[in-house]
Amino acid sequence: MTSMLDGCTPWPEEFVDYYWASGHWRGNTLDNLLRGWAVQYGPRTALAHGDTRITYAALNRLVSRMAAGFRLRGLRRGQRVVVQLPGIPELVVATFALVRAGAVPVLCPISHRAPEVSHVVEVSEATGYIGPATYRGFDHTAMAADIAARGPFLRRVFTFEPPGTSSPYGGFTTDTSGCHYFPLHSLDSPPEPPLTLNAGQVALFLLSGGAGEAPGLVPRTHNDYAYQARAAAELVSLTQDDVYLAALPADLNLAFGGPGIIGTLTVGGTVVLVEDPEPAAFLAAIERERVTVASLTPATARLWLDARSAVGADVSSLRLVQIGGSTRPLDRATAERVGPEWGCRLQQVFGTDEGLLTLTRTDDPDETVLTTQGRPLSPDDQIRVVDADGEEVPDGEQGELLARGPYTARGYYRSPGLNARSFTPDGYLRTGALARRTPDGNLVVTGRREGVARPLDRAADPSGP
Repeated sequence: MTSMLDGCTPWPEEFVDYYWASGHWRGNTLDNLLRGWAVQYGPRTALAHGDTRITYAALNRLVSRMAAGFRLRGLRRGQRVVVQLPGIPELVVATFALVRAGAVPVLCPISHRAPEVSHVVEVSEATGYIGPATYRGFDHTAMAADIAARGPFLRRVFTFEPPGTSSPYGGFTTDTSGCHYFPLHSLDSPPEPPLTLNAGQVALFLLSGGAGEAPGLVPRTHNDYAYQARAAAELVSLTQDDVYLAALPADLNLAFGGPGIIGTLTVGGTVVLVEDPEPAAFLAAIERERVTVASLTPATARLWLDARSAVGADVSSLRLVQIGGSTRPLDRATAERVGPEWGCRLQQVFGTDEGLLTLTRTDDPDETVLTTQGRPLSPDDQIRVVDADGEEVPDGEQGELLARGPYTARGYYRSPGLNARSFTPDGYLRTGALARRTPDGNLVVTGRREGVARPLDRAADPSGP
């Protein structure tokens, strides 16, 4: 697949042909999808954040004007831009605007600091950074300025500042390293004619790796990500009447596209964004917005369950809560509390930012939902459970979970050493998860191979650093 960025591992041609023939890949870019959503769902609410409401039509206009602003300020096709924002509408607008401008967003956890962010900038050769001026007492713009001063890549910093606040980087400034600073809200220019984008190109990068280790950059193409979000939306019967709460950090695969933000927008639903990480803020949002679907880690679910009696929030609108991670599966005691205490269906999930999602189905027996992490999202996901020698183990025995499929990356970006450790020669991702397969084909994740961390691990503590 020649259209992927240099430094990416393409799917072999026979797999490409099969994924097209199967209808998984349809040639739609995320940008074209947004334009279509604006026509189909124009006056409906796409994003809700506090008192802010943004319709699909308005979202499309904001994206067009910000995209033109990015290009006016020097961003060019194919350049990478680190996006490090909390749960605010600007996260969605900026990500789509970068795609529309032909740039490639690198979605970065708001909790990452200079060691991880500088590594990401170096590996991606990111020319831009989007982040809050400060967030929860940490000066993100000063961090970006320090990274820019130490490396040759970062030359555009776009700072988000809440209304009524200001920072030393609030105006149009240039520092001694030649890095330019712009307020994010200043990116408001007349829309340009649309660029021609290829659905086989990288749409965005997600980051793999747990806290304290250098992240790997996971390339996600328009084709594979649109398929994943669409398939996940279908699996959970998402409709335009659903209200999805982005409770996990939006840079996580489950929260962004499993079905998450992208899947909700695909069907014309409403995405609720909350930047305050406290359980009370999320529970209040469920009551206020009549949220129907949310995604949580096991640790977050326990916090919310314990907090609800103190907060007293009405969560009766919930119909489905996805709970999953990549390290510590949901314990049965917590799983058994979800239905009785929240009055909704539980869906257990195992997920990686590299792609693979396994999920219980809404019509599964209760015992399956309470005790397993379900089955792969796609009928063309290929999974293996292997021993230390790479040999498949019988059902019921524990081994490492390997996966490949139409939405699972074949390698990290510009990381040959990491790829050699993380992927088999025939393209299977070594998830690092220990699992066993039940006789009826469901997976039970039992732990992690020693020394391996995955992205959802960092979401276990919703308060963050």
